[in-house]
Amino acid sequence: MKTITRVSLTEAIYEEIGLSRKDSAEILDIAIEEMKESLIKGEDVKISSFGTFGLHRKNARMGRNPKTGIDAEISPRTVVSFRPSQILRKAVNK
Repeated sequence: MKTITRVSLTEAIYEEIGLSRKDSAEILDIAIEEMKESLIKGEDVKISSFGTFGLHRKNARMGRNPKTGIDAEISPRTVVSFRPSQILRKAVNK
């Protein structure tokens, strides 16, 4: 299984559109930064035909250290989740 990286996405933009590698990297950086800033503001990020990145608040809870077996409180936190679109689900499950 292959992993898609920032470099491979930049290369794909370069090959598909024909911009320079530097411009392709800048476009990708701008897109990622916009998504990150929206999530920091508490907004969902929806990419049509791909999916939605959303935030979920998790409450504090008790957990257990698997190494020592000692109970410990897990602090409240916000996590980012991804829900794929129906189009993406169908494409992956073909």
